[in-house]
Amino acid sequence: MERILVIEDDRAVQRALKRLFESEGYGVHSSFDGPSGLEAFRTAPPGIVVLDLRLPGISGGDVCRTIKESSPSLPVIVLSAAADVADKVLLLELGADDYVTKPFSPRELLARVRVAMRHAGRNAKPELLCFSDVRVDFTRMQVTRDRRPVACTPQEFKILKFFAANQERVVTREELLNEVWGYQAYPTTRTVDNHILRLRQKMEKNPASPVHFRTVHGVGYRFVT
Repeated sequence: MERILVIEDDRAVQRALKRLFESEGYGVHSSFDGPSGLEAFRTAPPGIVVLDLRLPGISGGDVCRTIKESSPSLPVIVLSAAADVADKVLLLELGADDYVTKPFSPRELLARVRVAMRHAGRNAKPELLCFSDVRVDFTRMQVTRDRRPVACTPQEFKILKFFAANQERVVTREELLNEVWGYQAYPTTRTVDNHILRLRQKMEKNPASPVHFRTVHGVGYRFVT
């Protein structure tokens, strides 16, 4: 049985989510604030986290970042109010896989949970990627270049993991948005270009003439080891 961790301070919403997920055969653990949610995550790691953005104790953004730093492949879906639009982009940058705006459709949320869990299953491996003088350890979320640490964001790790699972294949910017960010309406494909640029600057010997993160003009990118 897949287990869902719901971190939500609204008890009515929490009860509704528990009924929804249990009716579909999922196990559910509920927490009412950030600290107890993180404790539940550490005590019995779930298959997915459904996380309210506005939480007492520790903010949803901080909870998301902490979870992703510990378990980058664990899917996290954020619940947010319509007024939190500016925070949604930040949460995706922190590594959240998707978000749903309140009030939400139970059917839509359930569908997004299933999609996120399928993506996590497909992208579970590899846990180690090596190319040139770069070594990426997805389990520890550590990158080294010439044995020196390289700082990377959770979102950059997700891009690297997707490329690792799709080496030599041309992927479109739209596919990267959908598969890595997990939300097709993310602002623009320019977001992808900016992230690839930063990865080149961190990992290519000559970012202006990349060997590994190659542009396929008019289409997208190809990752080559």
